[in-house]
Amino acid sequence: MSKRNAANDRRRFITRALGAAGAVVLAGCDRLSNTEWFTRTLGKADALSYAAAHTIGRKAMAQEFSSSDLSPTFRSNGTAEPDSPEYRALAQRAFADYRLVVDGLVEKPAQFSLADLRLLPSRTQITRHDCVEGWSAIGKWQGTRLSSVLGAVKPTAAARYVVFHCADPMESDGRDLYYESVDLNDAYHEQTILAYALNDAPLPIANGAPIRLRVERQLGYKHAKYVMRIELVDSFAGFRGGRGGYWEDQGYQWYAGI
Repeated sequence: MSKRNAANDRRRFITRALGAAGAVVLAGCDRLSNTEWFTRTLGKADALSYAAAHTIGRKAMAQEFSSSDLSPTFRSNGTAEPDSPEYRALAQRAFADYRLVVDGLVEKPAQFSLADLRLLPSRTQITRHDCVEGWSAIGKWQGTRLSSVLGAVKPTAAARYVVFHCADPMESDGRDLYYESVDLNDAYHEQTILAYALNDAPLPIANGAPIRLRVERQLGYKHAKYVMRIELVDSFAGFRGGRGGYWEDQGYQWYAGI
C-alpha cells in the first residue's frame, strides 16, 4: 500500500466514525465514553492509525491554513472553566503566579512561569481542530515548542512518554483530574506546542488558559487544556487506568491520529 493510500484509508475511516458520532453526540463526550459502539469503533481506529502513522512517517506535518480560513469562533470543548479553588486563584491574578512543573525522568526538573515559557523558542500555526463530537474549527495558535521545554530539562534515556497533568476535575468531588500523554516522537514534532495565545490574543480560559497542548496530527481530546505539570515516564503501568489518558481509560484510542 502506498503512503498516500494509507493516509487516505485512515482519514476515511475516522471521518466515517466522526460522522456517525455526530448523529448521537449532542450531549458531548461524557455520553460517548459510555457508548459501547463508540469505544469499540475507536479501538478499531487505533490499529489503523498506528499502521498509517508508521507507513507515512511520524514527522509528517498537519495541514496549515491562511488567516482567511480562520473560523468565526473557536468553540470550547470539554471543561469551560476548571471547578477548583486553586485554579480560580491563579485566574484571578491573570496567571501571574502560574508555574509549569516539569519533572519525572529528567536530569534537570524545572518550573516555568508564563514569562519563562514566552522566552523559549515559539511557533505560530493555523491548524484545524477535529473533535470526536463531530465538529471542527480552524484557529491560529502561538506557543512554546514542547521540544524546547524538553531540551531545558533533558529527559533521561529511560523516558518514553510525556504526561500532561491538568487543572480540570472530571468528577464532582474535585478528584480525577484530566490528563493526557504523547510519546517522544510527537513531543519533539515541530507542530507540537504549549499554546498560550489563540487568534493573536491571550488564550481564553474556555480554551485552556494559561497553557494547552497542541498536538496537531491527533484528535481534539489529545489537546490537553489547563496544563499544570508535565511528567516524563517510561510506561503507563499502574498510572491511573494504565492507558495514558482520561478518555483512554474510558476506552478511547491512545494514538488518535488523523
